Amino acid sequence: MTSLRPLDELANTIADRAANPSEKSYTTRLLDGGVAAIGAKVLEEAGEVVEAAGEPGEAGREHFIREVGDLTYHLLVLMQHQHCTLADLEAELSRRFGVSGLEEKAARKCE
Repeated sequence: MTSLRPLDELANTIADRAANPSEKSYTTRLLDGGVAAIGAKVLEEAGEVVEAAGEPGEAGREHFIREVGDLTYHLLVLMQHQHCTLADLEAELSRRFGVSGLEEKAARKCE
């Protein structure tokens, strides 16, 4: 039996909530709210990640990790809403590998 990576497991759980909505599911509620609801949470959590990144010491590091987890969950919900899988994300990141970030940004302006 192969165990899934935690991100795959979380993405699968979110996909299951999308396919099998439940009134008791926070994920279902977010998905029902669409981009407006999910996007608001992504923005909120991104701010909390940045805020936590400025906190000193081990407690700050632990708070940062928790906030990154929250942001990652909400990004995965938004990805599900947009029918974007982890494989899609990995393909995009692979496409960019070995390309200067500045060059990649410049190329996007030409599209």
